[in-house]
Amino acid sequence: MCYLVWEFSRAFGQLFNFCGLKCLDCSRKMGCVYGKCCSKYPDSADGESFKEPGRFSLTKKHALNERSLEQVPVPAYNFRLEYSVLSQRGYYPDSPDKQNQDSFCIRTKLQGDPNVHFFSVFDGHGQFGTQCSNFVKERLVEELSNNPVLLEDPLKAYNSAFETTNIELHNSEIDDSMSGTTAISVLFVGDTIVVANVGDSRAVIALKEDSKIIAQDLSCDQTPFRRDECERVKECGARVLSVDQVEGLKDPDIQSWGDEETEGADPPRLWVQNGMYPGTAFTRSVGDSVAEKIGVIATPEVSTVKLNPNHLFLVIASDGIFEFLSSQAVVNMVQ
Repeated sequence: MCYLVWEFSRAFGQLFNFCGLKCLDCSRKMGCVYGKCCSKYPDSADGESFKEPGRFSLTKKHALNERSLEQVPVPAYNFRLEYSVLSQRGYYPDSPDKQNQDSFCIRTKLQGDPNVHFFSVFDGHGQFGTQCSNFVKERLVEELSNNPVLLEDPLKAYNSAFETTNIELHNSEIDDSMSGTTAISVLFVGDTIVVANVGDSRAVIALKEDSKIIAQDLSCDQTPFRRDECERVKECGARVLSVDQVEGLKDPDIQSWGDEETEGADPPRLWVQNGMYPGTAFTRSVGDSVAEKIGVIATPEVSTVKLNPNHLFLVIASDGIFEFLSSQAVVNMVQ
């Protein structure tokens, strides 16, 4: 699992990254069925309290891992980002030697601009998920950095970067037929953030409303639980069934799976018409060339948010976090 958090101040308050970011003024959905998704199958892969702006103390160590916090200013808007990262292996009692396939990327001063900074978390899956995750974290940021329209048209730049990176992964020496990675990215452009999501990791921002702090999702998990994504992959030839349905334990004609919180242990998955593969519980990823034939795509969903004084902090994390904790629970923990 991997996570990041940011805090905002002066103009914004505080932004704290669970893979660890802070912005200061002054200051069971899962992957492939053969990967982390289901333990009965073999592996096939790899705070501080809120204070009003200007009144909180600067924490020198990450609360969870005691790592020093890095800082980078955003001079045009008179604040700075403070960040740290944490990535660690999840608990797999049946696979004690399972690799941590997550990775992250932090690139400050993107395109040489001191007001532009990039943060991303990648969640690998499948036998070569670690290699896929590391490949994409290196290539995606390079594609964005070299795109001349990034600041003018971030949606176009993100679409191009993901498409190119996906093709490069297919053409690399890495076998991504049954392996790949999801990706959640946040691009800071001054006081605006651009979020791009491919897969089932998540970005969440904390919003202060009166005396409450509310979690607002900045991305929407791309899984068959979503009706629009489910119908899209079906039109591409995917069978969408849970493992129990595939194994004949439940009626395959029932195409309603409730919600992720109640059905996460046996989520709907994607299968080819006449086979027991690939079994992905997401509908978008980078890599996964077999699943690509039944509708899994690397096209990101992109959203833009202009920060304001009621935005307190931001979290981006893999589903190693959000598989077990709701967005509001995570925000409550950070707050």
